[in-house]
Amino acid sequence: MKRRIPSTAALTAFDASARHESFTRAAEELALTQSAVCRQVAGLETMLGVKLFRRTRRGVKLTDEGRGYADRVAERLDALERDALELMAGAGGTPVIELAVVPTFGTRWLLPRLPQFMPGAVQINLHTRTRPFLFDDTHFDAAIYAGDGHWPGCITRKVLAERLIAVCSPTLTATMPAPHTLAALARLPLLQQTTRPHAWRRWFEAGGLACDGDLRGPRYEQFSMSVQAAVLGLGVALVPDFMVEEELAQGRLLQPIPQAHDSDRAYYFVVPEGREHDPLLARFGDWLARTAAEQQRC
Repeated sequence: MKRRIPSTAALTAFDASARHESFTRAAEELALTQSAVCRQVAGLETMLGVKLFRRTRRGVKLTDEGRGYADRVAERLDALERDALELMAGAGGTPVIELAVVPTFGTRWLLPRLPQFMPGAVQINLHTRTRPFLFDDTHFDAAIYAGDGHWPGCITRKVLAERLIAVCSPTLTATMPAPHTLAALARLPLLQQTTRPHAWRRWFEAGGLACDGDLRGPRYEQFSMSVQAAVLGLGVALVPDFMVEEELAQGRLLQPIPQAHDSDRAYYFVVPEGREHDPLLARFGDWLARTAAEQQRC
């Protein structure tokens, strides 16, 4: 049976037109004439039997059907482009690992150590993800995420415990009476982490203090944002210790209270069920665990 699939020329013309909501700008992007883009989009609408755009005084606007279709087309064109690039990159025979990783862990812990893993022999492509996902919906081979180690349909391996410390700019502690105490720290602005809504409460409770304002303060989605906000003196950040080693060493941040508290999360290496025996992924997982263990011994 003949497939009812639009041509890639029609889909790319529609994708560009949808992103710009302009046939003229789509034509400029694709190095085509405006009439050529219009013909491709019109042909696509005829084939689908659906109006994708509506004309307005200011140009064209996506219809509701067109907007939903544009999102799906963009995803598939991105996947086709990615497949082509991966095939081209693999032409030299270098193995590739497509790895999803939480952003700050990737930049602060993984990247500085990555050159130690089979340099030149393996290509590791990093993609940021802040929350768990279904591997079947992605092109990823594995992931590193922060959680409790339970991920349906996956095999997880603990890499690094998450040990939280409070850090702030030296200018902020000037307002704290000496010696620094948990109660004094609680009166400073507390920077909140979106993915750890009760982290401060648990941290204070571990030190034996009930703090009424532990949920107040500006919220940030990524630890890197909290770290930067702390450097700028906006408040006290509660972050994993390995993420602020450089700032502490340079004196841009300090730890006003020596207390450290293991959170209820850790960083795990995750692979889909059925791929846990993949030699390359197994080797990478072994290296992650060994590298983390060596760091914790230091």
